[in-house]
Amino acid sequence: MELIVVLVIVVILALVLVGIYNGLVGKRNRVDEAYAQIQVQLKRRWDLIPNLVEAVKGYMSFEQDVLTKVTEARAGAVAAGAQGPAQQAQAENMLTGALRSLFAVVENYPDLKANQNVMQLQEQLTTTENQISFSRQHYNATVLDYNNGIQVFPAVLIAGMFGFTRREFFDAGVEAQQVPTVNLSLK
Repeated sequence: MELIVVLVIVVILALVLVGIYNGLVGKRNRVDEAYAQIQVQLKRRWDLIPNLVEAVKGYMSFEQDVLTKVTEARAGAVAAGAQGPAQQAQAENMLTGALRSLFAVVENYPDLKANQNVMQLQEQLTTTENQISFSRQHYNATVLDYNNGIQVFPAVLIAGMFGFTRREFFDAGVEAQQVPTVNLSLK
């Protein structure tokens, strides 16, 4: 009889441990999936930018430095993709600032504002920016759930044994909150 009670307790503990482990794996996989969704939206953004730059290049002969900054920021964002969420967020924030500068300059060119191709690209980029924002929010909520999951008792014991580590948030940072400076004077 005592042996049966001990076996029942051991089986219940084993089931609880398996449940906790499987829950942590599921949370980790949701974090990875959420990060992949950010990457999908960023790739779309990166693909749209060269088209926008080409569309405005002929109109903006005086603003080549703005186009160069956008192109350089795009290259930096693409390169930062493999460096983790913190570095990628910083590079993407620089790209966002460069795009804001470009959009502000476009407003100063009536012919460019009226160009249907430029307007479509600008609208697609704006939509993509919104999707990136939603993807970041989803990722950060998923990271919060995962980080909480690996830090609460008794899951913290299992997480430590099986190498579940804390994940970084996709932080917008100070750069994203700063308003870009745009000089619209013609040279």
